[in-house]
Amino acid sequence: MRFNLPVLISLGASLLVSTAVQAKGHPEAEKQVLDLSKQTIALRSVRGPGNMTPQVAEVLKAALLKAGWDAKDIEIVPLDDTAYLIATWKGSDPALGPVVLSAHMDVVEAKPADWERDPFTPIVENGYLFGRGSSDTKFEAALALSSVIELRRQGFKPKRSIVIAYSGDEETTMDTSKVIAQRLKNADIVLNVDGSSGTLAETGKPLYWSWQGGEKTYVDYKVDVTNPGGHSSAPRPENAIVQLSEAMAKIGAYQFKPEVNDITREYWTQAARIEPDAKLAAAMKAFVANPQDDAALAVLRANPATVGKVSTTCVPTMIAGGHAQNALPQSATANINCRIFPGHTRAEIMAELEKVAAMPPAKFSDVTGDDSVEAPASPMRADFVAAARKAVTAAWGPVPIIPTQASGASDSMWYRALGVPSYGASASMSKDSDDFSHGLNERIALLNIAPGVTYYLSLLKDLTAK
Repeated sequence: MRFNLPVLISLGASLLVSTAVQAKGHPEAEKQVLDLSKQTIALRSVRGPGNMTPQVAEVLKAALLKAGWDAKDIEIVPLDDTAYLIATWKGSDPALGPVVLSAHMDVVEAKPADWERDPFTPIVENGYLFGRGSSDTKFEAALALSSVIELRRQGFKPKRSIVIAYSGDEETTMDTSKVIAQRLKNADIVLNVDGSSGTLAETGKPLYWSWQGGEKTYVDYKVDVTNPGGHSSAPRPENAIVQLSEAMAKIGAYQFKPEVNDITREYWTQAARIEPDAKLAAAMKAFVANPQDDAALAVLRANPATVGKVSTTCVPTMIAGGHAQNALPQSATANINCRIFPGHTRAEIMAELEKVAAMPPAKFSDVTGDDSVEAPASPMRADFVAAARKAVTAAWGPVPIIPTQASGASDSMWYRALGVPSYGASASMSKDSDDFSHGLNERIALLNIAPGVTYYLSLLKDLTAK
């Protein structure tokens, strides 16, 4: 999943930076990145009949074995119709928590008839690798794994163990994600490489790189209103559809208390410096100074790119009711989808919605299931921030680096829920116009390979050396 800043940066701005640094190449690793990407994209790792996620894991295992890993240090664990991979490179000090590289091997469904190219036939064309999973996230998984192999090839000796932990159902139930997080709850830090973390201008120049330090909690609430019903020729004050509609109108208009945490405060501060829209930049600055600033909130909440970063959001997304055209409705049901700001429980937000609706006949229930979990934001760890800045600069040059909090969901939430710091921190950069994750004709620019290896070598050396 890609989490980019909702800002546009003028090419003429003073912060426009040079193209990626021409670092020393790593030809073996760079070739392996493309080879592994092609092999894994060709495997249809989609949940359901014919799921080939276990075969993806076998391809990656074979690469590690060839590079010198002991078979006993590589696990492929089946779970339902999928599997997960855990491969360990043991550090010199087993008492230290490991550094975990997290990614997922599964992809969302892709119908070949809808694509210009077969989604499960990797194709290199005009500097891009096309295929389902190229940007989300088989390419990045191959890039990170190949970089670890290169690190070992160079003779590096990590003090902390490096664990490659790739899940098999991140795009669906996340059952393997939960299991992996439980198994690695002793980790010192998790580097989630799921999707692009940087943005390129349409010219191909790097604009900025962002790391993801928190996620809002995904929740669905069901609201039911029931009545005895009756003949439509004899209307009654208690009408399930009307009552539900009144409750939804109140919830739709409701705005939760604006909030900031360490991650979002730094985001607003940094984003304001490079935002070309003066009005929006001023609102960002004012919001940091005073999160209750009504004028700033009006601007940020009116912008689709920033509204989700201000507070918890809840919106009615589905509604159904009635059983006949000539009968009073006996029931009406709605779904409310919420993205909860870190630090609040699902029960707390549901209680707030019940209070807002002020409709006693409306019965609220949490129908999210086990596919989401409440998780605090990761701390602004100085060692990670410094190592990431050094790695990005080595790979791409001195681009602006900005922390973000996502409104979506990733494997990171399962680690964070256990108190393990997890950061979305992939090496790759992408143009906004090339973002086809989960969509048709998914692609990734191959210009990411060389700087990506440089990035991972630097980041892993710094985080595992002490």
